[in-house]
Amino acid sequence: MSNSLLHRVRAFIWQQRLLSPDGRYLVAVSGGADSVCLLLMLLQLGYEVEAVHCNFKLRGDESQRDEVFVKDLCQRLDVKLHLTHFDTREYAAMRRISIEMAARQLRYAYFEQLRRDIDAADICVAHHQDDAVETFLMNLIRGTGIHGLTGIKPRNGHIVRPLLCLSRQDILLWLDEQHQTFVTDSSNMVADIVRNKLRLNVIPKLLDITPAATSSILTTARHLQEAEKVYQQAVSQALDRLLADDAVDICQLLAEPSPEAILYHWLAPYGFSSDMIEAISQRLSEAQGGRSWLSASHMLAISQGRLMLTTIPQERPTMRIPEPGTYVYDEGEERFRITIEQGIHIKRDSHFACLDASRVTFPLTLRPIRQGDRFQPFGMKGTKLVSNFLADQKVAPADRRRQLVLTDCNGDIIWLVDRRPDGRFTVSDDTVNTLLISHIPTPDSSNP
Repeated sequence: MSNSLLHRVRAFIWQQRLLSPDGRYLVAVSGGADSVCLLLMLLQLGYEVEAVHCNFKLRGDESQRDEVFVKDLCQRLDVKLHLTHFDTREYAAMRRISIEMAARQLRYAYFEQLRRDIDAADICVAHHQDDAVETFLMNLIRGTGIHGLTGIKPRNGHIVRPLLCLSRQDILLWLDEQHQTFVTDSSNMVADIVRNKLRLNVIPKLLDITPAATSSILTTARHLQEAEKVYQQAVSQALDRLLADDAVDICQLLAEPSPEAILYHWLAPYGFSSDMIEAISQRLSEAQGGRSWLSASHMLAISQGRLMLTTIPQERPTMRIPEPGTYVYDEGEERFRITIEQGIHIKRDSHFACLDASRVTFPLTLRPIRQGDRFQPFGMKGTKLVSNFLADQKVAPADRRRQLVLTDCNGDIIWLVDRRPDGRFTVSDDTVNTLLISHIPTPDSSNP
């Protein structure tokens, strides 16, 4: 049994191209059965390895016990050990995430930094078949796409999993034959989180129903891995046909077999959630121009029958203008020149505003538009929401977010920059002096 399991792992590493005979690798060692098995097997297979252990300070004396065990094990095996400590609870509280997620983020960030520091090829972790089954079930009950049902991959970037060909029972039998001890994390025996509930309560019931439950789930995951390859290729080809200049024609998208799948492939990398993408897909046939959706970094908007994806620009600054003069705005990207000229001056250029100097009181304020902003567009009667005016002018949503207004000392908009002055402040037959305002943008910052 001992040699056959070792041969199985060797064959799996070769088939998946996980490790190179001349590479150096980090092995994550918690002290539990899985990671101890991984360390010993890689040593017996002749790989050059160094161990890494994280003490998350979550289990009191047990955490210290685990650290001591790993130190002793590595000393006996003559394996270099990298050891680190984390204040996991404080990290979780600061970022408002679960303890489990905090430990994961801390662990993998440290692994990657250490890998770079010592110039290791990859990081070996001890996930096995039982972990893959648990992950499959977790994703299934939470709701997922085809990718979430493909199980744990043998490789994910620089993370490799050489034991995915073994079950937990295989690992325990092999360690017993090696007369190798390990430590047990008591928190894994409490059904307090989803993974533990699946491991302790659900999977045993599935095995009661059919002893082949876990192997059947793994077989399904493998089939889905192959199906995903076909799916990814089809969706990528469809997106290549549809996507041009970060925009997709809605009619063409709706003609595809699965618009939602294409949207997910396109938008998920930009931070749009599955629920948001589903909502976008459901509203495509009835959506009106001007509708938009936001992720943390991007905006998807409907404009002229297309879905347009743009990066959300940083909020533009507010600048106070105390008197006429030339002002540099937004770190030199744009300039505004304000002068008072005798008589009536009219310039038919969108980059100029010709206002009656007697109607405008300094200081002026240059700022981005805000929700609820209203003005009286020159040539129109009554006021209008700036947002509605821009929509009527078919201004793209991304450009609206960069739109500036100039206001007087009372906060009234006197000019929607580069678009339209407010009719209450423009020159008339009674004008004595003209307040002439010019906007001199750089090519990249000018509004269309």
